[in-house]
Amino acid sequence: MKKLKQSLFLIGLMTTLTVSAQEYKVVTIIESIVPMGAGRSRIIETQGTPDVNALTTTREGNKSKQDLIEREDLKEIGENMKETKLLNFYSLVGINFGNIASNDAIIAAKINEVVKQGWSVAFITSGVESDSGTNDGKGIFITRMFFVKK
Repeated sequence: MKKLKQSLFLIGLMTTLTVSAQEYKVVTIIESIVPMGAGRSRIIETQGTPDVNALTTTREGNKSKQDLIEREDLKEIGENMKETKLLNFYSLVGINFGNIASNDAIIAAKINEVVKQGWSVAFITSGVESDSGTNDGKGIFITRMFFVKK
């Protein structure tokens, strides 16, 4: 009986210590806050997995080898993506709350779609670069949703 308890304890400990690999997915939402609806708003989801080691160099003091990595290699990664159209925050007369409500529904549908594929929301972060005055006329609201799958 004692050996059985010890065996069960070891099996339980091994099961607890088993590390499961996790995979992450990032979905980015860009919502334009350019006046008069002139901006572009999208949900962006990249496809495939880049070789991050091929894009990484080692810095030695002040000497960087980043110039050995071609911009075209980085741009190729972004060419293969899913793009979902959203509405802009602003219309001709100002903030358009109907557009915001439509975007909320589309974003919720996207989250539900990704969750149905077996992903879980790990965390969400956002930031804004807003219109800084009469001569700016530019701005975006960016949200990154990080999903995890075991």
